[in-house]
Amino acid sequence: MNANLQFRVLYRQFLFRLMDVEMLSASARGDASGLFGQFGALLIFGSVVLSFGAITVGQAIRRGGTAPGVWSAERFLVSLTMLVVGLFVVLSWDSTFLDRRDVLVLAPLPVRGRTLFGAKIAASASALGLIVVALHCLSAFVWPMVLAPAGSGVVGTIRLVAAFWVTFVAVAAFLYCAVLGVQGVAAQLTRRWYLRVSPILQIAAFILFLGVFCLQPSLDTPKALSALENQRTLAWLPTYWFLGLLSELSGAFAAEGHAVMAPLAYRALAGLAAAILAGGSAFLISYLRTLRKIVEEPDIVPGSRGGNWLPRFGNAQQTALSQFVIRTLLRSREHRVILAFYLGGGFAIVALYLGIMSEVAHLTGVDILHRVNVPLLAASVLMLCASWLGTRTVFSLPLDLRANWLFRVTPAPGGASRLSAVRRALLALSVIPVSAGCAVLLLWFWPWTPSLEHLLVLGLFGSILADLSLSGFRKIPFTCSYLPGKSMVHMVFWFGIIPLVFIVHKLVDLEQRAMASPLSYCAMIATLAAAAFAARWLTNTSADCSEPEIQFEESSPDELIVLDL
Repeated sequence: MNANLQFRVLYRQFLFRLMDVEMLSASARGDASGLFGQFGALLIFGSVVLSFGAITVGQAIRRGGTAPGVWSAERFLVSLTMLVVGLFVVLSWDSTFLDRRDVLVLAPLPVRGRTLFGAKIAASASALGLIVVALHCLSAFVWPMVLAPAGSGVVGTIRLVAAFWVTFVAVAAFLYCAVLGVQGVAAQLTRRWYLRVSPILQIAAFILFLGVFCLQPSLDTPKALSALENQRTLAWLPTYWFLGLLSELSGAFAAEGHAVMAPLAYRALAGLAAAILAGGSAFLISYLRTLRKIVEEPDIVPGSRGGNWLPRFGNAQQTALSQFVIRTLLRSREHRVILAFYLGGGFAIVALYLGIMSEVAHLTGVDILHRVNVPLLAASVLMLCASWLGTRTVFSLPLDLRANWLFRVTPAPGGASRLSAVRRALLALSVIPVSAGCAVLLLWFWPWTPSLEHLLVLGLFGSILADLSLSGFRKIPFTCSYLPGKSMVHMVFWFGIIPLVFIVHKLVDLEQRAMASPLSYCAMIATLAAAAFAARWLTNTSADCSEPEIQFEESSPDELIVLDL
């Protein structure tokens, strides 16, 4: 096999190896392209939404004709690009370097190291480029045409479009190489320590990206950008660096912005060069020094002793199953990182609501935070939804399919008994921690009576969510294979999660009104209790009436059965 053919084969394998193929269902035939296609559709639809925003909001900005309005829109697009690329980098953390299986399979083969190295770099660059193109396939043309200053003409508009694309590619390369450099430095540790540090770095990076996107200050005026007291802040915010690069490349508002944007553009170029140098060096050194570590050092991280007590969750079988679910989640770094993404999104929502309430209190002089208010009620409910959705999602992802033989040969509880154990684990991992955190937060700001009233509503709502999400669930968490594409991620996000935010706001508005009247509150609690009882009864009845066998292999309901004769 010649080098070019080897490169193409390795390139395709590395490009589609962002997800571990060993966790996929046999129906997927080792192909996760369906899931990747859904993520691509999610980004493309996001580009369409951004384009509609350009037509509506952008027209108002253009009519204003001021630089701060244009800079604010451009900074938002740069920040959004950083967030999306950052999520990709964190999610593909484990696929950046070769794993043990790659080394054991490829090392005996006559494959040159430079071919392997080049295929890995090409696959990473292609994935990064596809994400940028999918996110801005439409918006990177509509926004420049809308934001182009009057009198720009065709040449000026084309220059602005080119400036947008160059900036977005530079943003993606900077962030990817910066995280790659950090990961390369961590890879110099021993294999065990690297496995311990990696999830911490992933979660920290995710919190950093999300925090910068939600909490970065607005310094979009020439006065704010040139103020001495803001220079230290600007030095630590790459979004403003690349805003300056975009402004300098486009040439728009040169009279107002060149003096303040040129230093930021130079900082962006210097940061990009440093990130590429650091990331490339760390990548090369890690490949030269860590391949032997991967083979010689074990991947299993020794667990810590002590602190393993868990309460009983029913009879012996239910307790064993519930404790297995909880301990598996606590021990698996991949599942913890995925759950942290959802929790990070929930915490970002809470921080955003608290920031808005603090700003409103500062502007109006009304202490809204210490009163029963819709934003805090909505933040607690959305945090519960994020925790529930994250926990329920990781339940569907297997840990090690080769180890589920134990449940295949051991008679596990079936029907409603098994579902009850899974439900209790789901409540213990999602509803109870959020309720405890909300209790501390609410009792800190509110009197105990409305705090307890809302906690009761929160508990009933969490019980309803848990039962509805387990309807038809015939699995033991972490033991069933995963069928990519079945969850319809792109549809769930745009037509499930986004409408959920508006529905929650309407519901908590009704809750606030009901809390003002004891009779209305009792009627609301009775309704929620009846809904929780009905959901529990329907779920248990369905579990007892459905097939008693536990599902270990995920398959599509419309899959054709092939005889393979």
